[in-house]
Amino acid sequence: MGLFDRFKKKQEPHYDSTNIQVNDLDVGFVFEYDLSTWVVDAIMEYDWGNNYFTREFQINNGSETRFLGIEEDDELEISFMEKVKVRKLQDDLTDTLISRQQPPKKITYKGITYHLEKEAPGYFHNITKGTEWEEFRSWDFEDETGEHLLCIEQWDEKEFEASIGKSVKPFEISNILPGED
Repeated sequence: MGLFDRFKKKQEPHYDSTNIQVNDLDVGFVFEYDLSTWVVDAIMEYDWGNNYFTREFQINNGSETRFLGIEEDDELEISFMEKVKVRKLQDDLTDTLISRQQPPKKITYKGITYHLEKEAPGYFHNITKGTEWEEFRSWDFEDETGEHLLCIEQWDEKEFEASIGKSVKPFEISNILPGED
């Protein structure tokens, strides 16, 4: 085999092309969810310690950007989230987080009451951009059904981000196709 022959060979995909699953998603992949077609723009990875990692995909449908979170613990857990301004959740939430270094036990937003489920320190990096790992802290909330989700992240002493969304079943993500080369 010549020096350049190995570059001519098409690399085998990391997934079964006859049965692409949501955890096979990659940049450029397209899928259907909630009567809309979404494209994966970027992949982020979270390191929660003890060799436990999760992934998040920045996705768009041409008019909106959302985030699809994938967590494989005992079973596959998928979240469909959108960014919201922290002050929209609660007027004094940022002040509370800075002064107490703890969120409230529950937050009511748009008629849904979210209860604090867990706090986790971790590290984040954008795989697509090749960024360095960045330390942060996360607080996860759920409503009583576990369907509606809220996440608050602290990136430095006074920088906070929030996102709301819902839990998604794997079968709700359909018609997954790889991106074009």
